[in-house]
Amino acid sequence: MPNRPEIVCICGSTRFAGDMLAANGDLTLAGVLVVAPGMFSHREPSKKVTDEQKAALSELHLRKIDLADRVLVVNPGGYVGHSTSRARAVP
Repeated sequence: MPNRPEIVCICGSTRFAGDMLAANGDLTLAGVLVVAPGMFSHREPSKKVTDEQKAALSELHLRKIDLADRVLVVNPGGYVGHSTSRARAVP
């Protein structure tokens, strides 16, 4: 099997979008393939996200975790919300 870059999934509260974007950049520069939340609705209030879309995005993120070799939880101050707790429970 050919060598491939490590795949890391970034998880955390979307309130830490800036920290997640910084981690994404650092990992990418280190040669890591990064999967992360695709949008941060807290930062884009003009984009209305329905409850159905939120549920679909949550499921999509769990599939990103399935693809990853490891998960990086971005949680300044130790904050872990409901979604991050759910993501951490994925085997």
